Amino acid sequence: MITFPGATIVNRTLPKEAFYKRLTLNNELKEKFISDVKHITLQNSLTAQTLHLASGGAVSEILVLVVELKKREFDPRILESIARQNPHKLVFLLRYGDGAQLTLYHGKLYTTSWQEPSQLALSARGLNLDAVWDSFLEQIVLAEETNPPAGLSVDKRIKRHELLQRLQKELDKTEKLTWAEKQPKKKFEMYQQVQILKAQMEEIINGQAENA
Repeated sequence: MITFPGATIVNRTLPKEAFYKRLTLNNELKEKFISDVKHITLQNSLTAQTLHLASGGAVSEILVLVVELKKREFDPRILESIARQNPHKLVFLLRYGDGAQLTLYHGKLYTTSWQEPSQLALSARGLNLDAVWDSFLEQIVLAEETNPPAGLSVDKRIKRHELLQRLQKELDKTEKLTWAEKQPKKKFEMYQQVQILKAQMEEIINGQAENA
């Protein structure tokens, strides 16, 4: 469940035309904005004051925008453009039909899977807004992280998590090809590559790799 203190609630619908006219968009993205987005609501404004937190830090405000979509398969560049051109940190709650997902931009877009709205969970954790934003990254980007290493920043944990995901994807593909390979020499070479990938993942998981 997504719950924030009552003081954070804004619940103001943003006129769609006025909204996208303030953005720098090419003609293609303007058309996608019109065709993909039904309307946008500024649901919450999270500040040190509304959350009763300590002031200071890099993050001054986090806005929660509810985006009602006209279709589930929308162009994600719309959200990226909104986030990159806004001075505040943004969390998007996307809704289509009976489904919903959370999205935020942190160098690139990160999203949860589509779920029933009641199954989505997001809460503000931390003593200041910097910590709250880090907690959002943990809850959305690192939701599937297992055994997080102690002492690593959230950004380094995200890099580690994405590297493990890339290696796992490559491992799965290589293992599948290895089993299907008929030539013994080629099969052995691919088996060796599988072992290398597994070793790389073990090093990262155990905190021995430089990139970890």
